[in-house]
Amino acid sequence: MKAKGFISEFRDFISRGNVMDMAVGVLIGGAFSSIVTSLTEDVISPILGLFGGMNFDQLSVNILGEVTLNYGKFITAVVNFLLMALIIFLMLKGLNALQAKAAKLAHLNAEADKEETPAPTVKTCPFCQMEIPIGAVRCGHCTSQLES
Repeated sequence: MKAKGFISEFRDFISRGNVMDMAVGVLIGGAFSSIVTSLTEDVISPILGLFGGMNFDQLSVNILGEVTLNYGKFITAVVNFLLMALIIFLMLKGLNALQAKAAKLAHLNAEADKEETPAPTVKTCPFCQMEIPIGAVRCGHCTSQLES
């Protein structure tokens, strides 16, 4: 019976929206990572190799016999990370700018809505229920004295 409770709790946990959003984010992040890796390895590294005479991936040092230290691949991984961080930073900066513009537009619309509502110019006489000017101290219809 405890196993059913555990499975039920696990199913509820998995079906929550934020867990599903996170799963989609991880999948998209993996796909995005492969795009950035390809950009670095297939485009940027060869271009930088033109200036340095070789591709970063091929940089290595022989330590002992067949043991090599492939520091070029590490440099490529660092460039991948920096490019991905830069792209994500620029995307978030753009999203924040759009959100700020949307918030400013919403604020301006709210201000415009406030300005469109005119102040009342008439009030109702409490005695005869007729409309009279807002500043009146005596009703023009029933001549009752009004409180200000």
